[in-house]
Amino acid sequence: MDKADLVAQLTRQLETSARSALAARDAAAVEARDGATPDEKREDARAAHQLGTIGKVQQRRAMTARAEADALIGFKPGPLPPTARVSLGAIVEIEDEETGEGRTFFLAPVGGGATLTGPGGDGLLSVVTPISPIGKAVLGKRVGEVVDVTVEGNPCEWQISYVG
Repeated sequence: MDKADLVAQLTRQLETSARSALAARDAAAVEARDGATPDEKREDARAAHQLGTIGKVQQRRAMTARAEADALIGFKPGPLPPTARVSLGAIVEIEDEETGEGRTFFLAPVGGGATLTGPGGDGLLSVVTPISPIGKAVLGKRVGEVVDVTVEGNPCEWQISYVG
């Protein structure tokens, strides 16, 4: 699987998120400045303050997304042999021990929660970071090992079925 394509997809998503956040910041600033008459602004200073706060939050969101995209510049994960331990840049498949339901994810340094498309549109992969509960649980493990993770208060037991 071409991991360079996965990194490129993730970078594009982060850059898009940064642009969206900046647009939202600018819209909040315009609304705070021009959205009401002077009398309305005096009467509802709280609304202007809230719009200003929204703008600051969007600015931080943009800065975070941009920094994450920049962090991917030197990230060039290569293929892993099937016997490899899970490491940063791995594509990992896990199966629920009870239901047999599977999930595939890409272990990346940033971008947790993003969804990427496999090569040629073949399936979807979630992005998981090493600081997430799932990322922490699988790091250093191999195919066949079982990991226990608590997700949203629910204990889960997964077997690693693929590392690549």
